[in-house]
Amino acid sequence: MTAAARSHSPGESVDLFLTADDLAKSLRRDVAEGLAASPRTLPPKWFYDERGSALFEDITRLDEYYPTRREREILAARAPAIAEETGATMLLELGAGSGEKTRLLLAALAGTLRSYVPVDVSGDFLGEAAAAIAADHPGLTVRPVVADYEHHLNQLPTDGRRLIAFLGGTIGNMPPAARIAFLGGLRATMGPEDALLLGCDLVKDEERLVRAYDDAAGVTAEFDKNVLRVINRELDADFDPDAFEHRAVWNAADEWIEMRLRSLRDQTVRIGALDLTCAFAKDEEMRTEISAKFRRERLESELGAAGLRLAEFWTDEAGDFSLSLARPA
Repeated sequence: MTAAARSHSPGESVDLFLTADDLAKSLRRDVAEGLAASPRTLPPKWFYDERGSALFEDITRLDEYYPTRREREILAARAPAIAEETGATMLLELGAGSGEKTRLLLAALAGTLRSYVPVDVSGDFLGEAAAAIAADHPGLTVRPVVADYEHHLNQLPTDGRRLIAFLGGTIGNMPPAARIAFLGGLRATMGPEDALLLGCDLVKDEERLVRAYDDAAGVTAEFDKNVLRVINRELDADFDPDAFEHRAVWNAADEWIEMRLRSLRDQTVRIGALDLTCAFAKDEEMRTEISAKFRRERLESELGAAGLRLAEFWTDEAGDFSLSLARPA
């Protein structure tokens, strides 16, 4: 697919590799396949409409949800070293979101950086965040790209010496085989001077992990149920979010948290756009997200399997979260 630029604001444009029609087709496919699976699943990327993005920003401020604070702590301490080691002329950020933590990298890289390329699936949200960063960094070329980074890696800009940032522990939403395939696809696009900055949550006490994904105020529960509201709106479905209960479960064998929605009663749901009817039994659970937690050894092994070598590994003072700098092997 060839990118088409559309105007977002004076002096700004957004490159489109992903159109509204692409997203609609992808949603229909994911929902049809996920509801036909046993047990049923839904991909976490469908949490993030405007309401879902706002709810996630609220989650990052919760006392129970430590990853955002810990990652910011590492960036604040290590951004100068990252800048010195990479000398990046382009910062390419996958799943950029609001770009709040990115500002620490932009400040540290000011001596060498010429362009910032934030990549996300939400065009309006991305354009607004990119415009704010452009206003604060008038000498920087900001090139927002609407794309699905799992499918459009080989179409993203490759100019200069790139630092590719994939922060927030988002890599943990992929199961191991998909992670390695994704990292391998990313490695295939990297030049010898490029580097990957990867944020990963670390294995820790089960109780803390569960609390981080099932907060006392119920914000994460609303976020989890938001996927049902997205399906209702976009696919003419009649899910009753109040008929499902949010659960966070630690899977010790795979070392990941699973977010699930449990049906509170026997019920039937119709998805009009798919001409599909689904019966849910009382207590039946549908998985909406995995969030893998890492140990250094496994991270190093998976990077190696993808053709990358771990050059630096940093944690916050408490050892809760990690930032890794990886380079082509």
